[in-house]
Amino acid sequence: MELTAENKLKKLIVVGDRVLIKPLKESDKTASGILLPPGVREKEKIQTGFIVKVGPGYPIPLPMDEDDAWKQEEDQMKYVPLQAKEGDKAIFLQNGAFEVTYEKEKYFIVSQASILMLEREEDLF
Repeated sequence: MELTAENKLKKLIVVGDRVLIKPLKESDKTASGILLPPGVREKEKIQTGFIVKVGPGYPIPLPMDEDDAWKQEEDQMKYVPLQAKEGDKAIFLQNGAFEVTYEKEKYFIVSQASILMLEREEDLF
């Protein structure tokens, strides 16, 4: 299978309560037009980006009886789903984020606990 922009993240599996975020490109100027040196925006404590992958959520182990040993492993674990969804714009704490580079692009792996706010386009109610 050929690697394209649409399918390059399909083989990634995000674990637990984590999300994969593509950071927004920040401007090198402030709103008033002051030119910022490289790296100033990246040192800020709050970052913004779009969620591209989400993990299954918080794991909840199910009680097992000895006669349940025949069940497959995926039937033995359930998850509380995350509030964050793919496509959401996330504002998150950079201290709780791990920067990774995948296919020459920069991403952050962030626990849902480090996300301060989500912006979602679709109507929630």
